[in-house]
Amino acid sequence: MPERVTAARLELLGTGTSSGVPVIACNCATCVSDDPRDRRLRTSAALRFTDPQGQERVWLMDVSPDHREQALRSRISRCDAILITHAHMDHIAGLDEVRRYNVLMRAPIEVFADADTMADVERVFRYIFSRHTNANDSFVADLIPHRVTPGLAVERHGLRMRPFTMLHGRVPVLAWRIEAVDGGDGGGLLPMAYCTDVSAVPPEAFEWLGGLQTLVLDMLRFRAHPTHFTVDEAVSVAGQLAAQRTVFVHMTHDIRHAELDPRLPAGMALGFDGMQLPA
Repeated sequence: MPERVTAARLELLGTGTSSGVPVIACNCATCVSDDPRDRRLRTSAALRFTDPQGQERVWLMDVSPDHREQALRSRISRCDAILITHAHMDHIAGLDEVRRYNVLMRAPIEVFADADTMADVERVFRYIFSRHTNANDSFVADLIPHRVTPGLAVERHGLRMRPFTMLHGRVPVLAWRIEAVDGGDGGGLLPMAYCTDVSAVPPEAFEWLGGLQTLVLDMLRFRAHPTHFTVDEAVSVAGQLAAQRTVFVHMTHDIRHAELDPRLPAGMALGFDGMQLPA
């Protein structure tokens, strides 16, 4: 019998909104805070685990514009897969940086997204995906695109990734449910759902949001926003889903960590850059 996936952990590489925190030229209390938890690079994460054959693996959840800084800080030295939620620039602009992993691993990297998102990614990064049209054969990432269908699972390295649709305002985005193929608990992290840039949960999505050990969920600010959960909305949805642990991400400078985090219900916490789950 093969061994199970072991040592699964998720590191939050960034927990900030598209502007990051501190925001350029802002002197608000959060932006000038000396609490390191109030410094938020753009939202993304790294899922690290050991596969059933004993190989250490790293999957990236989106690739933010800050990926180089995030990778250096977190000592990331490989990338086996990239799971993309949607094609907004704060979630894909770091894709150029992953070429370094190609060199280190001497292998291409698989990229997973829905058809519309992949079309946008291939348009933005035409020089990567249509390398043969470049005037110079320069150093670009070597990526293998995979178009996924919401609701249909894909298995890699002993894990099952299942994309499903959430709403980012009027834009459908992918959330990802990840669990061990063998049904193991993945060291207390799995099953996990990664749900950033969300303002509504379609009824059909609840099928994939039950029985979670870990939920990573969007929470932008206190005031209403057309494409993101507010603090109250995020807490309400997290209460309905009742994951063992919920961590909130994609926060703007309206939120000060030390002020809000202690007020959250049991089992819920604000994420911060560098946070490791399970803690």
